[in-house]
Amino acid sequence: MKAISSRDNPLVKRLHALAHSARDRRKLGETLLDGAHLIEAALHARWPLKALVAAEGGLARAEHVRLLAAAPAEIERFVLPDTLFAHVSPVDTPSGLLALIDLPAEPAAAPLTDTVVVLDGVQDPGNLGAILRTAAAAGVAEVLLTEGCAQVWSPRVLRAGMGAHFALRLRERVDAVALLADFPGPRLATALGAGARPLYDYDLDRPVAWLFGAEGQGLSAALLAAADARVIIPMAAAIESLNVGAAVAICLFEQLRQRR
Repeated sequence: MKAISSRDNPLVKRLHALAHSARDRRKLGETLLDGAHLIEAALHARWPLKALVAAEGGLARAEHVRLLAAAPAEIERFVLPDTLFAHVSPVDTPSGLLALIDLPAEPAAAPLTDTVVVLDGVQDPGNLGAILRTAAAAGVAEVLLTEGCAQVWSPRVLRAGMGAHFALRLRERVDAVALLADFPGPRLATALGAGARPLYDYDLDRPVAWLFGAEGQGLSAALLAAADARVIIPMAAAIESLNVGAAVAICLFEQLRQRR
């Protein structure tokens, strides 16, 4: 492994930029995988890694040593003092192991024929990553994200997704209304309003385009207008709403239950 000890090292500067700036991630076309679990998921999915970076203290952990040994030999390996690793870490509590990867190319345009999740303005990285993990677990293959969403390949979203990114087709900054114009199934918006019906009243044994907005502003007017119907999740009267991640899980797994 190559040892680096200076903040002025070009790789250190690059890692710090990737950890903290969406603009730099787009400019450099790279991002970071943080932690052993996520790096193991990438290796299992045969996702190409460009470099592995360990903290000196992280080399005391058996799982880190195992992953460093298991990764293809052509991947460069670097070790940093713990304080320098903390400087480039994308999280407050450094994991001790990072991987550098290229941002993937935008998936090729293809007709939407099966269930798809549309996220509109979901900005919290933890929520977004959890939603992606839920979608992958429910067997949904495609997620569309509008302009207002957090960067889906940011280190914090990747960490929260725990490997779901490697099983999904992710399309960012899309015109969701245009993409859904010819969708073969119902476009269901999780929103209050006239005509909204409980989730459990719908026939979900078919392709569905699920439209979810952030807790604060909800869905945009354009997406609400594009919906065929509005869905509400029945809950106790004392509770106004659910976290968007919880709402996604309830809807997708109700659909999975019906389709089985």
